Amino acid sequence: MRTLDDVEVDGKRVLVRVDFNVPLDGAVITDDTRIRAALPTLMALRERGARLILVTHLGRPKGEDPSLSTEPVARRLEELIGAPVLRAGSVVGPAVLEQSHQLEPGGILMLENVRYEPGETVNDDTLARSLAELADVYVNDAFGAAHRAHASTEGVTHHVQASAAGLLLQREVQTLNAIFDAPDRPLVAVVGGAKVTDKIDVIDRFLEIADVIAIGGAMCFPFFAAQGHGVGASLCEPEGIEPALRALEAASASGCRLELPVDLVLGERFDAQTTVRELDGIDVPDGWMGLDVGPRTRALYAAEIAGAGSVLWNGPMGAFELAPFAAGTLAVAQAVADAKGVTVVGGGDSVAALVQFGFSDRVTHLSTGGGAFLELLEGKSLPGVEALS
Repeated sequence: MRTLDDVEVDGKRVLVRVDFNVPLDGAVITDDTRIRAALPTLMALRERGARLILVTHLGRPKGEDPSLSTEPVARRLEELIGAPVLRAGSVVGPAVLEQSHQLEPGGILMLENVRYEPGETVNDDTLARSLAELADVYVNDAFGAAHRAHASTEGVTHHVQASAAGLLLQREVQTLNAIFDAPDRPLVAVVGGAKVTDKIDVIDRFLEIADVIAIGGAMCFPFFAAQGHGVGASLCEPEGIEPALRALEAASASGCRLELPVDLVLGERFDAQTTVRELDGIDVPDGWMGLDVGPRTRALYAAEIAGAGSVLWNGPMGAFELAPFAAGTLAVAQAVADAKGVTVVGGGDSVAALVQFGFSDRVTHLSTGGGAFLELLEGKSLPGVEALS
C-alpha cells in the first residue's frame, strides 16, 4: 500500500477522498469525529504545499438533495482547520475544474456530495475520469468507504498520475492487520450486537487466532438456543442458531475459549420504562426478554480484558441506549479504557458507547469504519485499499 511518503505533492492538485459522512440534525453536525480524524492528513498535505480538493459522500441521497449538501461539513472543517474552505457547486464539471486550477498551495476546495452523481456507487468510469481531471495526485483517507469499489474510492485510481493512502487509512489498515499478524498475547475479542449472521465470519476468524472470544448482546441467544436453553421473548435470530452451533463446536476443538454470558438482565418489553429483573442464569422465562448481560458476566468479561495483551471490541453487550440495560456495555467500555494492553474498538455502536460514556480518548485505536472494519477483520480485501497497492 503506497503512503504519503511515496508521492510528491508540492504545488500539485491532490484529490483527497475523505469520509465526512457525519450525523446531521437538520444542518447541524451532531458528531464531528470523522472530520477530526482526517485533520492529520489534510494538515500534512497542506504543509507540503498541496492544493486540496476534497470529495466525500454524505448519507444516501437519491439525486441532488439539499438536506445532504456538504455545506455544513465544509463550514465545520473551516473552523477546525483554521483556514478557508472553498465550496464547489457540484461534484465535477467545467466550473469545478476551473476552481481546482485556481487553488493556491495549501488551499482547500470541498466538492458537493459525490453521491449526487448516480455513477458513484456503480463505479462509473466516466465519473472516475472526471474526478481524476481535478487532480494530479489521489489520496484515499476514507477507511469507512474503502470496502466499496466506487468511482471515488477505486475507479479514480486508474486515471491519476499517482495515488496513496492518507494517514488515517494507513493507520487503520496497519493497526487491524497487526491484531492478526502479531498481537500481544493474550488476544481477547469482545463481540456483541444483534445478529450472529452479521458477525459469524469475524467469530470464525478469531477462533483461529484469538485466545478468548467473549460474546454479548442479542447474538448470545442463538448460542443459548443451540445449547438447548430457553430464550423467552428475547431477540433470537433463527438463522443464527446453526452457525452458532458450528462456532461452539469449532471452539471446543481449538485453543480459543468462547465465553458466553452467565447471567442476564431482563425486561418485559424493549422500553426504558419496562419492568426489569436480574436473572442469575441464562434460561429466560416466557414473556421476558434478555436485554443486557448481568453483573457476574460484567465482572468476568472485565477481568478478561484487564488481563489481555490485546483487546478488540466490536458490538455492545445489550440495549445500552436504554438506561436500565446499559450496565453491561458500560462495564466493557470502562474495562477497555482501563486496560493496559493494546485496545482497538470499531463498529458504530461500540464507538457510540465509548463517546457516550466519555472513554473515546482512552483507547489505542478507535476505528472510523463500520463495514470496512468488519470486512478487514473477516480477512476480505478492501477495493479502496487494493487500488493503492
